[in-house]
Order: sequence, then structure tokens, then C-alpha cells
Amino acid sequence: MPKTLNIALIGSKFMGRTHSNAYLNVAKFFDVPITPVMHTIAARDAEDLATFAPRWGWLKFTTRWKDVCEDENVGLVDVGTPNHVHAEQSIAALEAGKHVACEKPLAGTLDDARQMLAAAKAARKSKTFVWYNYRRVPAVAFAHQLVKEGKLGRIYHVRAAYLQDWGGPDTPLLWRFKGKQAGSGAHGDLNAHIIDMARFITGDEITEVVGSIEETFIKKREIIESAGGEIAGKGAKKTGKKRYGRSTVDDAVMFLARFKRGAVASFEASRLATGDKNANRIEVHGEKGAIKFNFERMNELEWYDNTVPDKMQGWSTINVTRGDGTANGHPYVGNWWPASHLVGYEHGFINQAADMLNVIAGKKPVVPICDFADAYQTQKVLHAAIESARNRCPVKLSEIK
Repeated sequence: MPKTLNIALIGSKFMGRTHSNAYLNVAKFFDVPITPVMHTIAARDAEDLATFAPRWGWLKFTTRWKDVCEDENVGLVDVGTPNHVHAEQSIAALEAGKHVACEKPLAGTLDDARQMLAAAKAARKSKTFVWYNYRRVPAVAFAHQLVKEGKLGRIYHVRAAYLQDWGGPDTPLLWRFKGKQAGSGAHGDLNAHIIDMARFITGDEITEVVGSIEETFIKKREIIESAGGEIAGKGAKKTGKKRYGRSTVDDAVMFLARFKRGAVASFEASRLATGDKNANRIEVHGEKGAIKFNFERMNELEWYDNTVPDKMQGWSTINVTRGDGTANGHPYVGNWWPASHLVGYEHGFINQAADMLNVIAGKKPVVPICDFADAYQTQKVLHAAIESARNRCPVKLSEIK
């Protein structure tokens, strides 16, 4: 009989849906060595879970997240909750001998991330994963391959920006605007993705943050309560007189950095970039070539070849949808549709689920997986940028343990 793995997921909101969709579909498109079984979904709202569980394929549900850590039948616990509980839930699962997948960033604070890393090292039989899903976008994975093959030569510049505009003054005081729950704002939510993407594509590590600015433009936001009295977002109702609370996270963070091999970089994240909905962009300029990627055109990678004769040079656009499942094609797309039958946002999560199952089975993923140790390096950069902004000084990553 084929091997199976019972999976439990904590969290049933945005990431709960994306992760559920990944487990629901991964074995339909990939010949995975282990078949995932969607065993239990855990979240706080029992009424919501009663609808969510059967809709998304979960066999059981519980309002007590510790149940899934204590269940000896569960092999993988997936943490899809707000940042401030990542540490408690992940550590509990690791101590119970589970494999653990955790949403990004690894944690809301460096201290929490450090504890998670220590727990992962102690749980030697457990595999850990962090959902930096943009690594699994075929165009980004292909960019990583181009750099690894030496197509760009020595890297000079990295320019990365992740711009959204949903965080205007009419957006209520969600958990993402509360420092004790989120850790940071656009920085941990968006800069985390582009830091990881820059590290992943270049295969290099950031050694120093040399300048940083953080700003909270919207100081107060309306408090909207759910029936249970907790601050809620979509679907919550306004009742009575308006009440406001203080936003304690950044709306935007910009910083400069240096890489170990000499490249210089800029990073920018904002939730108030009017007109940009999900503009996750990166440019990498090297001696032999350059690439540009924009997630809003996620099936395309712009490419410049500096090695051809001058009269032949110019930016070209690669439609990253060609693949037959071998090294001759683009990463992952051989498991999907014919060329130019485009993939979407959800496919990156399914691609990651396939790689996770391969790693658990002792097989090689398509591109390197991000585990807790890898994600901790991104957490250090996030921390360094805030330290640089608040102290108005450069911060070396070697000084952060």
C-alpha cells in the first residue's frame, strides 16, 4: 500500500484556504512519494469550522489546537496562524515529534524565531518547512537556476520591492496592525518575502543593512468587533459609536543592504502604495546578464543576455510555461498545463506541498526547501533593518545571533 501522512492544519483564514487547497490537489498533479491525508483542521470558531472542514476536504475539526499536537496519528502540523503564536504552536508540535510547516515570517520577533530554531535542532527526526511560496513560482525558480548555472555571472545589484495599497485609513485595526500579534507591519508581511526571494535567487547571504527607514502613516484605525468581542476583519459588523485604536506597526519600510559576495541591494515594502495591489518585484543585475520579475505577471521572466553581440542585446520576455517534467523544461510546469496555459497564485503552494512531501520521504525537492534554519536568516535581516531604522546606524548580521 502507498505511504500516507496525516496532516493537521492550525488556522482557517486566508492561509488556511491556500494550504488546504495545496493538500487537496498535490497528489492529483504530482506523483508524490507520500499521499497526504487531510486529518484535522484546528481554529477558534466552531461554527465556521463546521462549514470549512468539509468544503476544504478535512476529515475532522477542533477548536483546541493542542489536540493536533497530542494526536499520535498526526504526522505533520501546519501552522497558519498570526505571527505571535507561531513559536508556541510550532515548538509544541516539534516536541511532540511532528514534522512542522509554518507560515512566513518564521515568527513575529527574533527571540521567538530563535526558540523555534532551537526546537527544530533538538527535534532531529522532524523536518521543518516555512511557506515562502514565491520560491515555487516557476519563473522565480527558473531565475534561481539561471544564477546557479552562472548565466548572470558576478552579481552587482539586487532591487526588490513589494507594494500593496490595501492598508489605507479605512482599513480597520486587524491583527496585522497590532505589534504584539504581528511583530511588524509591511516589513514582516512583505519585506520577508522579497528578502527570502533575493537570498534564494542569488544563492547569497546579506551581511549588512546599511540604512533603513520605517514609517507609520496611519496612526489610528477603527476597531470593529465580531460577535465574540474580538477585533475582526472581513465579515465583521460595525456596532454603535466608532472606536479607534493605535496602529503599532509600520506601514512602510525601506532599507539598503550588502551581500557576502559584494552585491548591493535595496528593499522596499508598503501597504500604502496607491495603485499597486500585489506588486512583488525583483531585479538582479550581473556581469553576464540580468533578470526582472513581477508577480503580477507571474508566468513571465524578463531576461537580458550581456554575452551576445551588442547589436543583438535587449530585454526579452520568457514565457515560463514550457516543461515536460525533465531538466529541459521550466521548473514545476511539467506537472501542470501545456505551454502558455498559465498557472496562478495557488499553484506555488501546491508546488511547495509536493516538495515538502518529497523531503519527508527522503527525496530531493525541485528547488531547495526553506526550513527553520533558512528562514531564521531572513528573520535576522528583518531584525537588522528595524534596528538600523531606529538607531540610525548600519547593522552587521554577524552581530545578530
